[in-house]
Amino acid sequence: MTESNNIPKHWQVKKLGEVCQIIMGQSPPSDTYNFEKLGLPFFQGKTEFTELYPVVRKWCSKPNKISEPDDILISVRAPVGPTNISNVQCCIGRGLAAIRYANNYKFVFYYLRGVEKRLEKLATGTTFSAISGETIRNLDFPLPPLPEQHTIVSKIEELFSELDNGIAQLKTAKQQLKVYRQSLLKWAFEGKLTNKKVKKGELPKGWKVVSIVDLADKAKHSLKAGPFGSALKKEFYTNTGFKIYGQEQVISDNAFLGDYYVDEEKYKELKSCKVKAFDILISLVGTVGKVLILPENCKEGIINPRLIKITLNRELYYPKFFKYYFESSYVKNLYKNKAQGTTMDVLNLGIIKTIPFPLPTMKEQQLIVSELESKLTVCDKIEETISNSLQQAETLRQSILKKAFEGKLVKTKPWQKK
Repeated sequence: MTESNNIPKHWQVKKLGEVCQIIMGQSPPSDTYNFEKLGLPFFQGKTEFTELYPVVRKWCSKPNKISEPDDILISVRAPVGPTNISNVQCCIGRGLAAIRYANNYKFVFYYLRGVEKRLEKLATGTTFSAISGETIRNLDFPLPPLPEQHTIVSKIEELFSELDNGIAQLKTAKQQLKVYRQSLLKWAFEGKLTNKKVKKGELPKGWKVVSIVDLADKAKHSLKAGPFGSALKKEFYTNTGFKIYGQEQVISDNAFLGDYYVDEEKYKELKSCKVKAFDILISLVGTVGKVLILPENCKEGIINPRLIKITLNRELYYPKFFKYYFESSYVKNLYKNKAQGTTMDVLNLGIIKTIPFPLPTMKEQQLIVSELESKLTVCDKIEETISNSLQQAETLRQSILKKAFEGKLVKTKPWQKK
């Protein structure tokens, strides 16, 4: 709530309903909806009336609750809070309310933006959160003289413009960093990261292109897809025993997550799917192509049907080199079309066997990984700085609004004082 002693003496504190008209939305009869553009655009809630522009999905031939241009549309059902300033005459459903302030609608809009967190706390409900018209009407509203309202809005928009420009630059830098990361990986596996002279379309001298069959250990089951689903039903799971590795561990890059196990009898039955330290696990369904290198202290266990296990010949291929290469955008583009399923992407061992793998010497593989990790660590630090700056920008935005409605953003002119 706004305390009167926190604002200039010549300001007043009113209830929002005293100075604004509050129009609570109400969904019209369903037989008035149409898609032939008869009547007015109809907006049910925040998801339809977006920040950038209204997405008109249907119209209402007999609108009952109408919002006019320059009304502030506020979402009154989860997510609760100010949405935007309306730029069209429209019919509003029960997920929205229109707030009309003829004097300076932007002043009210920015005020509501500043109390968005408070509105969320005022929301009630068991199945979904919502705020009532009474709650909106009873909001304390700091009210300076009209000329000062205009000055405050102008200052807010000036500062927000500068802030938005800075945010845009940060987002551009973040995107450029993403491009640079992919370029690093591309150069790494073209040999350009560790070789000064590499002709376009050619690999460095001494490099080869091989298949996964050439890189796998020669022992049996070094290339192995998970068991058929019928061989590993949930009814076989136990609370202890031999760990079941699945996509949960691979996608999170954490071998120690999860608590699914099988007993010794099932483990021996599925011994062709068992894993050991430094094995490569690849996710096959949905989030495809993620790679987990099992650590030296991993638990004994087996893979489930959604994974492939690869035991590399570690005298020939460095597991980290494999991971960086396989998760690169270049490899993703190679299998993308082949992995597209009807409902979700699905990768398989057959597709992986078609992927070409660059093969430099083991020494150069390790050097490439070292160079990559050094440069990617710098990228991570820059990205962290950008993310922190973006968070600070949003904090600054709220600070600007707080000062604005405490009367501390602009100096009061002498003629404005009582």
